Amino acid sequence: MVRLPVRPPAVAGQFYPSDPGALRQEIKQYVEAAKLPRGLGTVRAVIAPHAGYVYSGPTAGFAFRALTTLPKKKWTVFLMGPAHRVAFAGVALGGYSAFRTPLGDAPVAVERIGAMLLRSTLYTREAGAHANEHSLEVEVPFLQMVLPEFELVPMLFGEVDPRKVGADLSIHIGEDDLIVVSSDLSHYLPYATAQEVDQALLKKLTADDETGVLLGEACGKAPAAALMGVARQRIWTPHLLDYRTSGDTAGDKQQVVGYASVAYAA
Repeated sequence: MVRLPVRPPAVAGQFYPSDPGALRQEIKQYVEAAKLPRGLGTVRAVIAPHAGYVYSGPTAGFAFRALTTLPKKKWTVFLMGPAHRVAFAGVALGGYSAFRTPLGDAPVAVERIGAMLLRSTLYTREAGAHANEHSLEVEVPFLQMVLPEFELVPMLFGEVDPRKVGADLSIHIGEDDLIVVSSDLSHYLPYATAQEVDQALLKKLTADDETGVLLGEACGKAPAAALMGVARQRIWTPHLLDYRTSGDTAGDKQQVVGYASVAYAA
């Protein structure tokens, strides 16, 4: 059997600290500051932003705080995000044995990925698409901090029908599986305009308006739509946990990026 390589971090020291101690402290701060609503239910999936931590970390903390409510067992995390740098068809699952971060190696569910590649042409390896992509990587240190044990199924969305991906996953997601969608919202709009645009999309998301989400402004709207399809079949309910923009955290308000954390619970 061919031994798969470990994916090295591409944006450590840029999007988040490369020093393990500083990274742990920053994530701990974001997660502990997040307050969850009462009666959330059993969390099965979350949506979290993927910008530099100084911008989106406070909001991401809410999504990953929601995962701390889960039982302590080994999870398989279907980590789904958009490809920003490489164009390809389908959903790229990569060709790695682990994702490396300053906190260590997060193992990849190699056998699960093999089964996905065999069962559907929706999925492809496209390891090169993962090499410099940040959308999945920035979520991994958060997962390492809040889940004692897990394996990753890294899913980068290229040109693909997210409804078909959702239909496939809804059949194969099990009780030991979680979905984490990585997405920012609107980009580089004035503060007030961004809030209007983002709130309109979040309203469609929480109303299960898949078409409305796909027409909205969010770089991860395709994986979000795939999650919506799974949630519909599994009767998971979305809960908006936090919304803010880079203008609320570490940027000016002339051109902002929107961020939200959403939890889906059974």
